[in-house]
Amino acid sequence: MKRVCVFAGSNVGTSLEYELAAVKLGQEIASRKLELVYGGSKIGLMGRIADTVLQEGGTVIGVMPRNLFQGEMVHNGLSELHEVDGMHERKALMTKLTDGYIALPGGLGTYEELFEVLSWSQIGIHKKPVGVLNVHGFYEPLVAMLKQTVEAGFMRETNLGLLLVESEADKLLARMAGYTPPIQTNKWSEMPQN
Repeated sequence: MKRVCVFAGSNVGTSLEYELAAVKLGQEIASRKLELVYGGSKIGLMGRIADTVLQEGGTVIGVMPRNLFQGEMVHNGLSELHEVDGMHERKALMTKLTDGYIALPGGLGTYEELFEVLSWSQIGIHKKPVGVLNVHGFYEPLVAMLKQTVEAGFMRETNLGLLLVESEADKLLARMAGYTPPIQTNKWSEMPQN
């Protein structure tokens, strides 16, 4: 793994723990000589992690749609900034540039990006590790929802292994470095039937 894509909120959240986790993740990424790929913003948790990686001497690659460019939003101090035509192109380029994905706490955009790369992993579009940094239990409801999805017969239990969940940045990056995707089958007969 040479580059990691981080999805994160454009807000900092209500707990200082979220900001501290973004900083710690940025420090870990830089100390492991990984490059950061992210959405290109200087605000919220996105800005905190980018600033930290840059302060630690690391490389930060931003990808942002032209129509979202606003003077107060775009990070102008990045190692590279790619301008693309829209959100689909943004996500396609971020995927091309990265070797793994991490979601920090965030809102609808973070969820959408996380679920898209998980879906892509499930159907075999990529075999890259996907993790969430479970800061202050933020992702516990999501993990419970995924388990409920299995229990309700809408997802195979093996798909739970597509998402790596850790509360510490160093542990998450270590798991991602040694990631082997769970064996997926396309046998719908393995799903519970009524």
